[in-house]
Amino acid sequence: MALTGWPDEPIGPPEGLMEGIDRLARPFPGLDALALLGERAALMGLWRRGSTSCGGSCRLLRSGDGFMAVSLARDEDMEMVPAWLELETVPTSAPAVWSTVAAKLTERDPHTLCERARLIGLPVARVGEAAGSEERRPVLEARLGEAAPRDDMTGLVVVDLSALWAGPLCGDLLARAGATVVKVESTQRPDGARRGTRAFFDLLNGQKRSVALDLQSRHGVRILHALVRSADIVIEASRPRALAQFGLDAGDAVAAGTGPRVWVSITGYGRTGEGANRVAFGDDAAAAGGLVAWTDDGPLFCVDAVADPLTGLTAAGACVDALRSGGRWLLDVSMAAVSAGLVGPALPTHSGLVVAAPHARPVTSRAPDLGGDTALVLADLGVDA
Repeated sequence: MALTGWPDEPIGPPEGLMEGIDRLARPFPGLDALALLGERAALMGLWRRGSTSCGGSCRLLRSGDGFMAVSLARDEDMEMVPAWLELETVPTSAPAVWSTVAAKLTERDPHTLCERARLIGLPVARVGEAAGSEERRPVLEARLGEAAPRDDMTGLVVVDLSALWAGPLCGDLLARAGATVVKVESTQRPDGARRGTRAFFDLLNGQKRSVALDLQSRHGVRILHALVRSADIVIEASRPRALAQFGLDAGDAVAAGTGPRVWVSITGYGRTGEGANRVAFGDDAAAAGGLVAWTDDGPLFCVDAVADPLTGLTAAGACVDALRSGGRWLLDVSMAAVSAGLVGPALPTHSGLVVAAPHARPVTSRAPDLGGDTALVLADLGVDA
């Protein structure tokens, strides 16, 4: 509730969220699952901000007869607004951009706005667009081969190709469960979270080894392929076309029978269909799933980028279940669908309620510097550098 509601008035979180978080945490005994939802806020000093996300980069704005979530988290997102809205004059400041966006959304068709955003790579969603859909479960599982069941993570190698929050959290939970997790980054475009709050990056990546590769070179891509072949589990949070440019196909890698037993693919709206190449972040994906706090005036954000920690926890649990069942699996995890599965009426509040501040799991290890373990990891895994 510290992260849900107006700045001066907390709102009860959705009942489905509170029921679901403990269920999602069952594969990880002793995990403080509720802390996962607020630990970025705890480490960054964030608080609830109503229809502006806790982190400040996403807003819930009226559009047509509904609402839209618009994320402008990156410099390039701000720069694409004129093209998105077909503006003749270009706003020159962030407040002017947001004012223009809010005004134009009341004039334009929301479906057209979402389609234009998808085409140019802006993270935009209609609130509730993925809610109640029976066509998309949170995790779509494809069994692509046979392998013996595994009841524990000890001795398994995880290659984590993901960045930011959901994927790295999945890798962190597997590392704490006993796996050896190797975080692989591009030397040209490392994980953007390295530029953020150090304590939060350490929390998600302090249990991992760091490999950095020049993925603009054939040599770097060759090593990437070798790392994937050496892994028992691969985690990635890229749009399918991003993997294709490196010649990687998740289904082929799993079905080959000599590489990963489980491939965890995290996307905003699933790795197939029209939504496969939509850009999404935690706040707008949650809004697409309908995981917001409703008031008479419209929706407010529920927690801080809540789709990220929920999806990371869901993906890690699905990976554990896949290993226990045996076989070789491609797990397609959708942030919007995960969120849609946890909606519900708001829990009631009462006067005099004391709202606890968000808290985080202890930060026990510093994450390695970029590429700090490259030579050692490649030698340990028998990958020719």
